[in-house]
Amino acid sequence: MNRANQRGVALMCAAMGCFVVNDAMMKWAGQHLPFGQLVFTRGVFAMVWIWLATLWLAQPLTLRSFRDRKVWWRSVIEAAGSAAFILSLMHLPLANATAINMAVPLVITCMAALWLKVAVSARQAVAVVVGFAGVMLVIQPATSGFTAYAWLCLAATLCHAVRDLITRGVDRDVPSLHITFSGALAVTLVAGTVMAFQGHVSPSALTLAVLVGASLFLSLGYYCVIACMRTGDVAVVTPFRYSGLLFAVVLGWALWDTWPNAMAWGGIGLLVASGVYLLRAPKA
Repeated sequence: MNRANQRGVALMCAAMGCFVVNDAMMKWAGQHLPFGQLVFTRGVFAMVWIWLATLWLAQPLTLRSFRDRKVWWRSVIEAAGSAAFILSLMHLPLANATAINMAVPLVITCMAALWLKVAVSARQAVAVVVGFAGVMLVIQPATSGFTAYAWLCLAATLCHAVRDLITRGVDRDVPSLHITFSGALAVTLVAGTVMAFQGHVSPSALTLAVLVGASLFLSLGYYCVIACMRTGDVAVVTPFRYSGLLFAVVLGWALWDTWPNAMAWGGIGLLVASGVYLLRAPKA
């Protein structure tokens, strides 16, 4: 593996670690704050971090970047997906929610075939079916431990896949950080609307510090993903997104003493295997 790919892999693993730490912090803080206030507070801090990053990288925010309709559609779907994922995260084990969200490459493959009419080989189709079987093993709809929040998490995964497909069509002149800021703004506005109905709770200093930390890890995660995609070969570095499952399992066990059951482990294995195959397989 050449040096660029080594750096890309390191950045991808760092990004996944940042995202999972952010999720863990949000899950903890969600025990102390209403949903709307939780997401709104993190969103405000995240926008500050992203704005500072645009200044640091000499990419100041301009209205021109936000005139692209695809940027706005992406932001709306980002808001829906983030709200669904965070709400489901409050009621699911961290590892399970992370595993379900890792199905994004499978959903993208399906949508690319149905929406963009991209040719999909028989082997790729089988990999998608196997991957969704893995997701069902994680969701476990037929067991007593099933919760409708698992389906909400799957809905969030669908939103994230649509978001990623729309992102590919955004004008390349629009900086990635501007797109990220637009998404954060949409999520924050939706959360602020929810907070207006839910009311406000005075957070403790610890809860506020955790949310500041979550916003920082979220922003760092986005930055690492952007740097990763511009450093290494996509086919080499993208499979390492599944390193997030390892972080989620370890943090879930350390913080909440939760551990995937045998069926969920089997599902995670199928999901990872099918996802890596789709990411590394030659195009049809």
